[in-house]
Amino acid sequence: MSQSRHYDGLTDAQVLESRREHGVNVLTPPKKRSMFMRFLEKFKDPLIIILLVAGALSIGIACYEYYALPDTDATVFFEPLGIFIAIFLATGLAFYFEARADKEFAILNQVNDDEPVQVIRNGNTTQVPKKDIVVGDIVIITTGEEIPADGELIEAVSLQVDESSLTGEPVCAKSTDPALFDKDATFPTDWVMRGTKVMEGHGMYEVKAVGDHTENGKVFEAAQIDDSVKTPLNEQLDRLGTLITRVSLGIAALIIIGRLSLFFINMVEFDWLRFVTFFLQTIMIAVTLLVVSIPEGLPMAVTLSLAYSMRRMLKTNNLVRKMHACETMGATTVICTDKTGTLTENQMRIYRTDFFGLPEQRLDDSVMSRLVEEGIAVNSTALLDLSNPDKPSVLGNPTEGALILWLRNNGVDYRTLREGVERVDEIPFTTERKYMASEVKSGVLPGKTILYVKGAPEIVYSLCRNTEGGVDKAAIDNLLLGYQNQAMRTLGFAYQIVEPGQEAIADGNLVADNLTFMGVVAISDPVRADVPDAVQECLDAGIAIKIVTGDTPNTAKEIARQIGLWKEGDGDRNIITGPEFAALDDKALYDRVKDLKVISRARPLDKKRLVETLQKRNEVVAVTGDGTNDAPALKAAQVGLSMGDGTSVAKEASDITIVDNSFASIGRAVMWGRSLYHNIQRFILFQMTVNVVACLIVLCGAFMGTESPLTVTQMLWVNLIMDTFAAMALASLPPSERVMKDKPRDRNAFIINRPMRYDIIGMGGLFFVLLLGLLYIFHHADITCLTDLLSLHLDPSSSEMTPYELSLFFTIFVFLQFWNMFNARAFESHGSAFNLKGCSEFDFIALVILIGQILIVTFGGEMFNVTPLKVVDWVIIIVVTSLVLWVGELFRLFKK
Repeated sequence: MSQSRHYDGLTDAQVLESRREHGVNVLTPPKKRSMFMRFLEKFKDPLIIILLVAGALSIGIACYEYYALPDTDATVFFEPLGIFIAIFLATGLAFYFEARADKEFAILNQVNDDEPVQVIRNGNTTQVPKKDIVVGDIVIITTGEEIPADGELIEAVSLQVDESSLTGEPVCAKSTDPALFDKDATFPTDWVMRGTKVMEGHGMYEVKAVGDHTENGKVFEAAQIDDSVKTPLNEQLDRLGTLITRVSLGIAALIIIGRLSLFFINMVEFDWLRFVTFFLQTIMIAVTLLVVSIPEGLPMAVTLSLAYSMRRMLKTNNLVRKMHACETMGATTVICTDKTGTLTENQMRIYRTDFFGLPEQRLDDSVMSRLVEEGIAVNSTALLDLSNPDKPSVLGNPTEGALILWLRNNGVDYRTLREGVERVDEIPFTTERKYMASEVKSGVLPGKTILYVKGAPEIVYSLCRNTEGGVDKAAIDNLLLGYQNQAMRTLGFAYQIVEPGQEAIADGNLVADNLTFMGVVAISDPVRADVPDAVQECLDAGIAIKIVTGDTPNTAKEIARQIGLWKEGDGDRNIITGPEFAALDDKALYDRVKDLKVISRARPLDKKRLVETLQKRNEVVAVTGDGTNDAPALKAAQVGLSMGDGTSVAKEASDITIVDNSFASIGRAVMWGRSLYHNIQRFILFQMTVNVVACLIVLCGAFMGTESPLTVTQMLWVNLIMDTFAAMALASLPPSERVMKDKPRDRNAFIINRPMRYDIIGMGGLFFVLLLGLLYIFHHADITCLTDLLSLHLDPSSSEMTPYELSLFFTIFVFLQFWNMFNARAFESHGSAFNLKGCSEFDFIALVILIGQILIVTFGGEMFNVTPLKVVDWVIIIVVTSLVLWVGELFRLFKK
């Protein structure tokens, strides 16, 4: 304990000078981007950029056709209009859902800068707002207060500080006595920091840093750095966009070269006017192919899938703030987690009691039991906040709080016991003496005065003459060793009935000489009940887990053992302390980082460096945390997961908030992410098959000299409206627990994998051959009903398609894609397309597409260039095209 001295503090002039030199005690808020700039960011998507280029080219073609060609109406502008509708729907929906999530999230860095703080200035004690604290101020702190700025202690009496928001440690003993300094502590024992809270005792300190220069401020500033980490989905869509662009440009170039070659081969006499006309037609066909090849529905599909998952994930206690985080969780290969509040309950609990005079270690009606109850209740400074009886919270020292919580769980009201005694004398706990004592006129033994002592077991035992139950010291030492090996805190208890005329406490010192050692209590911050299973689920899914905590190595290792992370055979290479971690150069850390399972005594920026090193090794990193200390790592990771009761700084830096603070919810997020990726793959499989068929038809038409049988508005229905419904249908597919048995996907693997390539090329080629055959038949035969195909007569001289034949061709094209949507739904499901359990939304949307196609053909008229079909043709088309699904089912059955 420090000797009290007189302090004058700063003068008013010194305060102004200090503020001018070192700044104000306010954290600089992060710059907020305008809503407009946040909207513009959505246009950085590579597929959106391709669509913008295609839209611009489409406008040029439409203007040329409308103004330069005869008999052209305004319908030529439907194509560019449709493209820009697709663009604004995709970008607008992405922006809307993220903005709404931000609003729901509603977490800002709210700090009460006007909170009064006691300081000494001009030789007097006064109160000033927190924001007015300056470097050099002498600040007075006491139990329950939040420390306003960083500084060095000049006085400390029984001072214990909760540093969990910065280091993960709920209780840190603070002192000005060098003999009591903890060399392994994350921060010096005589140092206190902004944002931490005094749990017990009081003291005074000199401010050394304010505002952004405090440890809290540095962490907050680091949390604002946007490292612009590209998500795996961004990378995959970039590659897909590049592939589509290259293939489309290649085919377009092939069309131009091929048609011009045919022109010159067939040319008898060169005619500039004829050549220019033919060249412009060729360019228009090439650009049309570019427009057809662009999957307008894909950005919409990705947006809808992510938005749908955001909404559904909230039901599994994952509040998604950043849309990309839904899918990125599925690609996660490493989870870096803090300990306190994430793996553990962040509330000290009694693990076991060993009161030697109690049978079976439980409270009963015996005298010994009543002495234990009264001793715990009266020899304590902790209180319980019972405003929520179902979830009482501790006020004061968490360790003492665990004791009175234990009483409450055993049906004992500590308040009644405290009110039933008359306090005679007491000795407060200090880190020097390591025990506390209370002498009271007992309520459980009327007429008796009893001294109760509680503290470090070895200290309390050394003060005792007797041991309850005759237990020897060796047995007690073995008991304590077992608890220490499990990284638990232990307390010893003793009592003495003070006879009349005896002294137990004199001049603040313990003089009692007949104390009886009652027993030992083991206290821990218990692992959450669902964490071991959740950790095992992640390990089975191929995800590595690393614990980063401010706790001691033994405590951190024991927690890792309890959750199933620390295995037999793990050793020194798998655990490291913060100072050792900081001492490693980048290369040494790069080589060792994959082996690390536990980092103890970690400082706030250690976790961020860990994340960045793992990312250099091509890992996809998710970070969990609830404290201010976790914010830089949460920001730097591909996915930051904050806890629902974490600090506002942590939540602001995160992408997802785990509402129920359960590590098990992280497993659910991984399952959703992996399933979502499969859903996006399913849509790409569906969409690209459509595009391959459409491109091949345009390509063949370019060399056959025929007009495309699919009009602009028809392709608009297929590529935008129908695909949007398909996106909704495939996005609505429920997650599969089976994906948690798979290993994380290779982030460098292309989103279109080998089975998808085979399906796209094979199914697209099959559809193309079938449609090309129909195209030839419709050109050279008069088909008024599909039954005419049974008595087919081809007329080589005929080359025009009737409106009815165009309607048949359009409907067959759509229904081939419709049934293929069911094949896409079964992709990677290892099951039948008819296994629609939990897929009611998919069924409904499929029905909407079916009815929509019937309505368009029946009532679309000139806009869609269709005429109503006969009922028999509808039946034939639906039945015959369904073979696409039946063949797919047989293939899946054979493969299985």
